[in-house]
Amino acid sequence: MLALTDIEAAAQRIDGQTLRTPCVASQTLSRITGAQIYLKFENLQFTASFKERGACNKLTQLTPEERARGVIAMSAGNHAQGVAYHAQRLDIRAVIVMPSFTPGVKVERTRGFGAEVVLHGDTLDEARSHAYQLAQEQGLVFVHPYDDEAIIAGQGTIALEMLQDVPDLDDLVVSIGGGGLIAGMATAAEAIRPGIKVTGVQSARFPMMVNAVQGTQHPSAPHSGTIAEGIAVGTPGQITQAIIAQRVDALALVDEGDIEQAIVMLLEIEKTLVEGAGAVGLAAVLKYPQRFRGRKVGLVLSGGNIDPLLLSAIIERGMVRAGRLARIRVGARDVPGVLARITQVVAQAGANVDEVHHQRAFTPLAAQNVEIELVLQTRGRAHLAQVLEALKAAGLAAQELT
Repeated sequence: MLALTDIEAAAQRIDGQTLRTPCVASQTLSRITGAQIYLKFENLQFTASFKERGACNKLTQLTPEERARGVIAMSAGNHAQGVAYHAQRLDIRAVIVMPSFTPGVKVERTRGFGAEVVLHGDTLDEARSHAYQLAQEQGLVFVHPYDDEAIIAGQGTIALEMLQDVPDLDDLVVSIGGGGLIAGMATAAEAIRPGIKVTGVQSARFPMMVNAVQGTQHPSAPHSGTIAEGIAVGTPGQITQAIIAQRVDALALVDEGDIEQAIVMLLEIEKTLVEGAGAVGLAAVLKYPQRFRGRKVGLVLSGGNIDPLLLSAIIERGMVRAGRLARIRVGARDVPGVLARITQVVAQAGANVDEVHHQRAFTPLAAQNVEIELVLQTRGRAHLAQVLEALKAAGLAAQELT
C-alpha cells in the first residue's frame, strides 16, 4: 500500500514544476464556523486545480518508449488540463476523453494546452470506457485520474505542504470523487501527524465512495447532475477505496445548496473563485459545525475551473438565500400612479427595484385591482422586513414570495 516515502519522492519530482500554493488562516470563516479554518489555495495552480500534481508525477516517470507512444486520459476537466499541460511541457502526445456535459471553459482550456479532445458519453464511466478503447486501438498509455499510485502520491504532496505550514492541524476536510486526493493526503497525514482526523466529503447526488466504504445505500442521482461535477464519479477506485477504508476517519455528504453557499462565501469573504468540487470541504464544516468547533481545520480549495454562466446563477441564488435579492407581491387598485407610489415607498426604505411584473388576469383579486410583483435588491433579511413593513404602513398589501 502507498507509503509516506512514495509521497516524499513525488514531492521531489514535481518540485519546481507545480506551484507550492499558500495555506493561510481565514479569520472571517473561523468566526462564522467556530473552528480555526486554514485554506490551501490549490485553485492558484497554473491549470487552477490540484490535479497537476498527480499528472506531473505520473508523466515524469514514463519510460522513453511510453513517452513516444503518447498518453490518454478521461476526465470532466481538471485531470484533463493537468495531463494536457504537463504532456505539452514534456513533449508528449495527449488525447483526452471528456463527457459531453463538461463545462465549455474546461474543454477549451484543455485544447489550449495542445491536447486532442474527444467528447463522448453522458457520464465519466462512459467516457472512461471510450478512453480504454482508444488506448487499445492507438497504443496510448492510459493515465487514470485517481486509481494509480503515482497519481495518488502526487496529490498527497498537498498534505506535506499543509503540515509544514500548519504542523498542529487537528483536521483535514477533503473532497472525494474517485478518491485520489484524499487517499494521498490521508497517507501523508497519518504518517506525519498521528491522531489527525481526516474527513472525506462527497456530493449527496454522487455518494458512491461513501456507500462502498460504509456499506450504506444512500440513493444517488447521477442523471440530475451536480454543480460539483469534478467529483461526480460513478465508480470508486479500487486502490483508493482500500486506502480510504483504512486511513480516513469520517465521511460526510453535502447537498447542492450547501455547495452553492460555500462557493458564494469563498467568493465574498476570501475573494477567491472555487468550483463546486473545491467548495465541498467548507460546505461540510458549515453543515456539521459541531464536528469541527474549536479545532484547527485544513480545507483544500481543490479547483477554480467553473463555468461563468453557472457561477452567475450560483451568485444570484446565493443572494436570494441571503435575502439580498427578494421577490415580493403588492396588491393595489389598478389606477394611474399606483406603481409610482409603490416604488417611492421602496426607494425611501432604501431598497432597489430590479424587476417589475404586473398581473391582472391570473389573480384572485377583484377585476379593478392588480398584483404587482417586484424583485428587489436589499441589504439582507432584516432590511427586507423593513421594506415590507413600510409598504404595509402605506396601506399596501405586501408579502414576500418564496
